[in-house]
Amino acid sequence: MYNIKDYVNRGLMFANNTLFPRRKKLSTLMFYSTNLCNSKCKHCFVWAQRPVVHISKAKMVEIMSSKCVSQNTTIGLEGGEFLLHPEANEILQWFSENHKNFELLSNCLQARRVIDTVKKYPPKRLYLSLDGDRETYLYMRGADGFDKVIQVIEGCKDIVPVSLMFTLSPYNSFDDLNFVVEIAKKYNIDIRIGIYNNIDFFDTVDTAHVPDTKQKNQDKDTRLNSNYLHCSAENIPENVKDTSENYDFLILYNEWRTGKLKLNCYSIFDSLVIHPNGNVPLCQNLDVKLGNIYEKSLDSIYNSKDSIELQKKYAKTCNQCWINFHRKYDIVLLRSLEKFIPKPIIQLFYGKYRWTDNQKLTYKQVIS
Repeated sequence: MYNIKDYVNRGLMFANNTLFPRRKKLSTLMFYSTNLCNSKCKHCFVWAQRPVVHISKAKMVEIMSSKCVSQNTTIGLEGGEFLLHPEANEILQWFSENHKNFELLSNCLQARRVIDTVKKYPPKRLYLSLDGDRETYLYMRGADGFDKVIQVIEGCKDIVPVSLMFTLSPYNSFDDLNFVVEIAKKYNIDIRIGIYNNIDFFDTVDTAHVPDTKQKNQDKDTRLNSNYLHCSAENIPENVKDTSENYDFLILYNEWRTGKLKLNCYSIFDSLVIHPNGNVPLCQNLDVKLGNIYEKSLDSIYNSKDSIELQKKYAKTCNQCWINFHRKYDIVLLRSLEKFIPKPIIQLFYGKYRWTDNQKLTYKQVIS
């Protein structure tokens, strides 16, 4: 998924942001630029939000001039469905000319437009949502889009790097995961696996990470698929091991869900999202707002004294989610450090952490 340069840049940024908290730089900035969407997903209700709001091109350009944004900052363009943004083409043209380090996310329901857009304004990476086979796609996303995802893969894989995004949820299964991994292998493209979470912006309805007893007590017609709770070595498809940086995320989920794993959350120091209404949350999981871009500049929101206090507080005390956008950062950071530095030394500057209920075990010992 990531190369050595990515790890080095993230490590250097971690050092800078830790030593100089008032001069932090962003590694990742995600623009949820619109809440307009043409899917009707069961695991996300952005499509039902009203009123429809967008971040204008002018506001995005203004934000890109912030001191906390550098040429190394990866920009994510998503929604909703980004291509439904009324200024989508103008925004893409600006980024292709001024900040080429941007990524595009799409559900592919406008397949031909996605392909034409990628050809005209090639992103650093194209992310496509695919959560199962044709039947599961229709059930989970409320639209018949499976063939369109395949069309976009075939139309774009030789132009830009493509990643499939799979969310293991109450609405699909490990069989669906196995199927999507095989699609990725067939086309020799990347796959990134996440787990359903209750994210405030997505207006999720069903509770994530519920114990089996609660699942079993639900009415048969409304009972959710609880398989996603059991990310054990026996349940995870064997082909997941052939993908990069996914197997550990699923295995460690069980350790976190059962309260055995405890990692600090340093991603909130270098990664932000901006919602269509301008809100800038501390993270994707908590209903804690740092500010709003229509009231303050991004620099004052991100590097203010109050924000720094919130970041420090939650970095060491939270451990309340298993969202890929946040938790993957600390997994990669710590497992990389453990290759060269003894765990007790790492804890001197990172803080105490544990992969499981045995504090002494390293990443390698737990995963193997």
